[in-house]
Amino acid sequence: MGDTTMEEEEEEEEEEEKGRRRRRWRWRWWVAVAMHSVLVLSGQSAATLLGRFYYDHGGSSMWLQTLTLSAAFPVLFLPRLLLFTPQSPPLPPPSPLLKLGLAYVGLGLITAVDSLLYSYGLLYLTVSAYSLVCATQLGFNAVFSYFINGEKFTDLTLNSLVLLTFSAAILAVRSDDDPTAGRHYGLGFVLTLAASALYSLILSLMELTFEKLVRSRSLRAVLDMQIYTAAVSTAAAAAGLFISGEYRGLRREAEGFGRGEVGYVMTLIWASVGWQVTNVGLVGLISEVSALFSNVISTLGIPIAPVFAVILFKDKMDGVKVISLLLAIWGFISYFYQHYLDYKAQKKATVLGERGDARDASA
Repeated sequence: MGDTTMEEEEEEEEEEEKGRRRRRWRWRWWVAVAMHSVLVLSGQSAATLLGRFYYDHGGSSMWLQTLTLSAAFPVLFLPRLLLFTPQSPPLPPPSPLLKLGLAYVGLGLITAVDSLLYSYGLLYLTVSAYSLVCATQLGFNAVFSYFINGEKFTDLTLNSLVLLTFSAAILAVRSDDDPTAGRHYGLGFVLTLAASALYSLILSLMELTFEKLVRSRSLRAVLDMQIYTAAVSTAAAAAGLFISGEYRGLRREAEGFGRGEVGYVMTLIWASVGWQVTNVGLVGLISEVSALFSNVISTLGIPIAPVFAVILFKDKMDGVKVISLLLAIWGFISYFYQHYLDYKAQKKATVLGERGDARDASA
């Protein structure tokens, strides 16, 4: 009898210890998700506004703007070096390492193309219109996540996709009725839409790379992916800058910049840093949760840039944009609520499973 009581007490203590570990893990997980979300929201808004600031004050180089989306990756070397320890796990064997390298190169090249499309979109559209068209990335990501990452469609997910599609469609026809829309508005809309689709594909491919090749969810792995893909993207954008001949006009562009040469350089530097902050947050969310969730957080930041654009750049926030913005927010809430329901269902299943295990142990 005494031995049985001792065994039961030990089992109870073991279960309590498991519970404490799970609570600590959940707390750390929520802190990591919150930290990465703040990086995405702050970096994305600042970088988008600085990109528009560059164009509004005389900047015109597409390839230079493309370069700013990845060129600041060396700032990540310091945190990466701080994470290196003698006890770090060894590198993967040659075959997986080769596959991982090819994956990073492929992702970097696709990112360079995507950055160029975004640069054209930001040139031809106002910040508010650009940001709202980018809301379609969540709908595209739902499709790619379904086919590539095995995500499931639900009524709320489909509702989100439809709302975001209507949000973009309203802006697509806006140029027919708005005399202030530039002659390249339609082209800017199409290029931004294409960039949003490609961006969503990149996020899904990154999640697939984490699952199949990286097989790690550590901050080290997150920084490695961002550094290597950004290095390839930077090399591709730099090559485009020189092959296109745009580099010849950079000196003249800096001299004629509305805020002076120092303002020109600082705008490009801080825009680039902002995009690196954003990308680290996005890759971190992919690692911790999923590509679809990282896109949800990115979409959450969409209303921020237009509000600041109205204040800083005097963009018009007319009725069409307000309706489009509300539809985008509604679509985001619809998806986020679905994610909340999935989380609750998973938590309930975990609790029921633990109770079943406890009953089996006591039997």
